[in-house]
Amino acid sequence: MTGEPVPREQLEQILDAAAHAPNAGNRRLQRLVVIDDDATLRVLRMVSPGMLQHPAAAVVICVDVARAVEYGLPATSHGLCIDVGTAAQTMLLAAHALGLGSGPVTSFSKAAVSTVLNLPAGWSPEMLVCLGHAAATQPAPVGPHRRTTWRDLTYWGRLDSDASTVAGS
Repeated sequence: MTGEPVPREQLEQILDAAAHAPNAGNRRLQRLVVIDDDATLRVLRMVSPGMLQHPAAAVVICVDVARAVEYGLPATSHGLCIDVGTAAQTMLLAAHALGLGSGPVTSFSKAAVSTVLNLPAGWSPEMLVCLGHAAATQPAPVGPHRRTTWRDLTYWGRLDSDASTVAGS
């Protein structure tokens, strides 16, 4: 990513998209913390080995675990993570629609991010969405050299017990 800042208007459009992401029970237990100052972004990079890019901004998606428990959900409910994922995916799509580069990060120290951002007790940082302007040259892709299609990921019908063949395909 380049060092060019992301305009606040675009950040707000991305946050608005997240607010409309599918959400279990319409409870809206995510809390979004926007970081767009260089000093805090540098510290976040130090505690986030998965943040390979140098974003101009990042949105930290937190779960308000205390509020989830008030609703009667277990603090470890898988639904909370699914809601983080739908919010993140919606932000990534919104960023793309605005012509921005973006990427999710899940490899970070939750305790360190909580401390750096002075998060309230009961908020758990679950994902970082990095945002910025894509650089003209990009690093080589990791993994296969061809684009993955839905056909590479999809099986039709019931899987056989050894999962190497598919019944009914």
